[in-house]
Amino acid sequence: MMEILFYRYGNICEPDIIQVFEEFGMTVIEESTEITQKNIAPDVRVRLIAEALLTHPCRFVFSINFFPYISDICEKLSIPYVCWSVDCPVLELFSESIRNRQNRIFLFDYTQYLRFHPENPDCIFYLPLATNIDRWDSIMASLTPDEKAYYSSDISFVGSLYTEKNLLHSLNLSPYTTGLIHGIVQAQLKVYGYNFLEELTDTNLISTLKTADVNYLSVPKAYTNTDAYVAANYYLGFATAEAERIQVLNTLAQHFPVTLYTRGSTDSLHNVICRNGISTLTEMPKVFHCSKINLNITIKSIQSGLSLRIWDILGCGGFLLSNYQTEIPEYFELGKDLDCYESLSDLKEKVAYYLTHDDIRMEIANNGYQKVKQHHSYRQRLTTMLRIVTDSLMQ
Repeated sequence: MMEILFYRYGNICEPDIIQVFEEFGMTVIEESTEITQKNIAPDVRVRLIAEALLTHPCRFVFSINFFPYISDICEKLSIPYVCWSVDCPVLELFSESIRNRQNRIFLFDYTQYLRFHPENPDCIFYLPLATNIDRWDSIMASLTPDEKAYYSSDISFVGSLYTEKNLLHSLNLSPYTTGLIHGIVQAQLKVYGYNFLEELTDTNLISTLKTADVNYLSVPKAYTNTDAYVAANYYLGFATAEAERIQVLNTLAQHFPVTLYTRGSTDSLHNVICRNGISTLTEMPKVFHCSKINLNITIKSIQSGLSLRIWDILGCGGFLLSNYQTEIPEYFELGKDLDCYESLSDLKEKVAYYLTHDDIRMEIANNGYQKVKQHHSYRQRLTTMLRIVTDSLMQ
C-alpha cells in the first residue's frame, strides 16, 4: 500500500483531499503540528518533516500551497513533492526552490501558471480547483425548516471586506501617494476581467511603500525581484479588494436586501444586514444553498482563475452571480450554469432580474450543481493530478 506524507496547516481543503487519497487506497501520514502551533521555529519545521520521511518510506509529500523548505528537503532526499496552490497571491512561488526537480506544483490560475511555468517547465502544471459534493449533499439532507429560514437571504456574501488585510491602513503616506493609490484603485475598479495593477506600479511607488513599511514583504532566496509583485498584489491588490467589496455591497443594499457574513469590521457599510462569521464546513454551505443569489467577488490577484468559492457555491446547489473571470467560460455556460456581471450597472440589472424570475434562477442553480457533480469533484481532479505526477516521474 502506498504511503504519502501530507503536511497540514489547517487549510479547509485538506480533509476533502485526504478523504480522496484514502479512497484511492493510499495510507496518509499526517504532519499536522502547525494546525495548533502556528509559530513553529523554522528548524523545528525542517526536523518534523525530515523525521517523518526518514521513518516512513513515502511515495511523495503533499501540501496545499507551496512550501520552499519542504521542497528543499524532498530535493535532498529525492522524494517527489506534490502541492496544489489554492491561493493567490502566493509569494513563496518566487523562491529559488520552485526550480527543484522533485517538485510537482499545480496552480489553479492559468495566468499564474503562465508566469511560473517557465521557471521549471517539466514540474509545474495547471489544475483548476474542485469541490466535495458528497460533503455538501450530506449537509443539505439534514437541513431543518428553522435552518432554512435562518440562512435564507435574497442576496448573500460570505467573506472578508479586506479592511483588516489592507496593509495601507497602517502606513503613514503623503497626501500625494494616498491620492495616487486611490486613483489606481478606482481605475482598476472600472475594469472587469483584467488586472493592470502591476503595470501601474512604478519604482517611485515601490520605493515609497518600502520606506513606509519596514516589514515590506519579501521571500528569502527569490529567483527574481518581487518588489513590484508585492506592491501590486498585496498593497494595491488588497486595497482594491476592500474598495470593490464595500462598493458592491453598498450599491446593492440601496435597492435590495443584502446579507453579509464576516468576521471583520462592517463600519463602512450602509443598509447591509451584517452577521458574524460562520463555520466554513458546516454553516457556509447552508448559506449558499438557501440564498436566492450568492455573490462572488474575486480579488484581483486571482487574475483569470476560479476561486474555491465558485466551486463550493455551485456544489451546494446555490445560484451564483460572480464577477467575470476569463476562465469561467472554459468550464461553465454563462446564463445556464451560473451568471457573471461586468459592471456595477450590469450587476444591479441581473440581481433585479433573478430576484423576480425564480424558475430561471433555480434552473440555473441546478444546472451548475449537476455540472460540478459530474465533472469537477476532488476525485476527478486528484485522478488527473496523480496521472500527471506518475507520467512525469516515468519520463
